[in-house]
Amino acid sequence: MAAKSTIAERQRASVEPGSLVLLCLGAWLVPGAGHLWLGRRQKGVIFLVALPLMFLTGLVLDGRIFPFELSEPLVALAAASNVGIGLPWFLARMFDLGGGVVTAASYEYGNCFMIVAGLLNSLVILDAFDVAMGRK
Repeated sequence: MAAKSTIAERQRASVEPGSLVLLCLGAWLVPGAGHLWLGRRQKGVIFLVALPLMFLTGLVLDGRIFPFELSEPLVALAAASNVGIGLPWFLARMFDLGGGVVTAASYEYGNCFMIVAGLLNSLVILDAFDVAMGRK
């Protein structure tokens, strides 16, 4: 037990705040990049494929990329979770995707896929942070 805690302490001591910020920014921008950076290839590849695919599925299902409207708190929360996916959100905005078709039967499913993809990426970022800190 003591040997395991000293390894974690050495890893934690070797992590600099600047590299942690870069790790978290990279993990936000490209889902799974934080795990790839830390050498956890299997997890990183799974996140790299699954999360953008989930966001893309939401777009295909006529989901909406929500605007930041602070007058409507739930819409603002949905917008914040959409941004959580990183680069796929920027690409969708750049190509004017995610307008949403309210009359489509799959509209709410698309919204859920896109919101959950952003929220899951937030958890993936926190996991990469914990790995970098030596907690996992």
